[in-house]
Amino acid sequence: MIVGIIGAGGKMGCRITDNLVKKNYQLLLCENGKAGIERLEERGLSTTGIEELVRDSEIIILAVPDAKINSISRYIVPLMKTDQTLITLDPAAAFAGELYKREDCTFVVTHPCHPALFHEQKTDEARKDYFGGIAAEQDIVIALEQGKEELFEKAQQVCIDMFAPVVNCYRITVEQMALLEPAAAEVVIAAAAVLMKESYDEVVKRGVPEEAARSFLLGHTQIPLAIAFKAIDSPFSDGAKIAINIGKQMVFKEN
Repeated sequence: MIVGIIGAGGKMGCRITDNLVKKNYQLLLCENGKAGIERLEERGLSTTGIEELVRDSEIIILAVPDAKINSISRYIVPLMKTDQTLITLDPAAAFAGELYKREDCTFVVTHPCHPALFHEQKTDEARKDYFGGIAAEQDIVIALEQGKEELFEKAQQVCIDMFAPVVNCYRITVEQMALLEPAAAEVVIAAAAVLMKESYDEVVKRGVPEEAARSFLLGHTQIPLAIAFKAIDSPFSDGAKIAINIGKQMVFKEN
């Protein structure tokens, strides 16, 4: 199968390329940025023009910044042939209608779940692969935005291979994917992570030794998550429940 990767030299593009070169695909790689081209050359890989990539690829992967999905898809989709497949990695853009489509082509949206916090990785390398796609096992989500089931199945295998090693591939809808990201994963969870780091900075500013603060707060990050997500069979203490209710009233806005 000929697979084309647009944005192959970017951060995500390189991760995808590194995984797919290990598999039985013929890759066509498109990259405009100088740094990205250099990263591909360091890997012994060459680039091709975007028109040639679209013409010859059975499946096209759009590994470009979110803000460029609309303009690039508007350029390449009219060049696609009937029954070609386009894979994009940004559920928000697809849900918002930023992804340009054609009725005779198949469009698939996928995103990595990233290595789960309480999943036991098998090696030290995997345990340090926080992003996933190198050594750590992870799950992915995938959605058929539009198109044929048989083409979706081919695209699904490509998605599994490009985020390998993958344990579970969950098929959901684009709307459900947008609920996960950006709504839950970024608006809530990432914002909470930044808030947690700000509390760490504040206690250090108030005189707590930095090493002690880091150890204490990261330890007290893991255990509430383990309790809340039922990774362990243990409730919050009565005192913790009181503190949580205070935090909900004073730190977080209602609803």
